[in-house]
Amino acid sequence: MTPLRAGILAAVVTVILDQASKLWLLNGFDLARRGVVKVTPFFDLVLAWNIGISFGWLQNDGQAAQIALMAVKAVAVVALAIWMARSHTLLATIALGLIIGGAIGNGIDRLAYGAVVDFALFHIDIGGNTYNWYVFNLADVAIVAGVAGLLYDSFLGVPAAKAP
Repeated sequence: MTPLRAGILAAVVTVILDQASKLWLLNGFDLARRGVVKVTPFFDLVLAWNIGISFGWLQNDGQAAQIALMAVKAVAVVALAIWMARSHTLLATIALGLIIGGAIGNGIDRLAYGAVVDFALFHIDIGGNTYNWYVFNLADVAIVAGVAGLLYDSFLGVPAAKAP
């Protein structure tokens, strides 16, 4: 399999898994009705609608803001796709595919619901205080894994991946 095919496969699998998990949690499991579902002492399923960008920054549910976010996301996906098509290392190409798939998955949410569906919450209790991580989804996991893969490939891979 060529690196480009592997990257495209990574993007497609990411979109499918992300959307399937969200559809099941929203419609099959009915997470909205169930509220907080404790899975482990440190992990809960919760429903959060993120109208902003990463980590809930730039929260704005206005139509102009949503269109602007979608436009930025579309330009980013095109730029990443060009980079992926030019990439020669398997790791960098798969990493770019993960980022593209995650961006598309969250973009589908924004088009379908006007917000990104987040549901995973890690937390820890220390000395009676609860510390929560940001609520996230599988698309976010793919984006973070893709960025980590690009960083690894850039610093330690031979030849290093270079952005166009």
